Amino acid sequence: VQLQASGGGLVQAGASLRPSCVNSRRTSSNNGMGWFRQAPGKEREFVAAISWNGGFTNYSDSVKGRFTISRDRATKTLYLQMNSLKPEDMAVYYCAAARGASAAINSNLYNYWGQGTQVTVSS
Repeated sequence: VQLQASGGGLVQAGASLRPSCVNSRRTSSNNGMGWFRQAPGKEREFVAAISWNGGFTNYSDSVKGRFTISRDRATKTLYLQMNSLKPEDMAVYYCAAARGASAAINSNLYNYWGQGTQVTVSS
């Protein structure tokens, strides 16, 4: 497994979680990274992305101001700090590595995907 996500869980609305994703690919430090999510019965959607050096980030409108994406290039770990969680945030969260270096929004620009971590938010 090249991308290993963890840190999901069951929380109440308003709580926080911080999933992480370890990238074991040999040449992964120069790629943009992202988080996507998929709720039951819905298509996978973009959540957040970060450029290769952390200098640029992008967020979906639904999480902007509540979620923060970050990365530690030394440990090849990607994080998603999720605050003020809402029931509509409940989904399986996937980390992904982009083909390029930018904070890509389009999932077609990602070629490596983790196995996902479940986030459940109770109201």
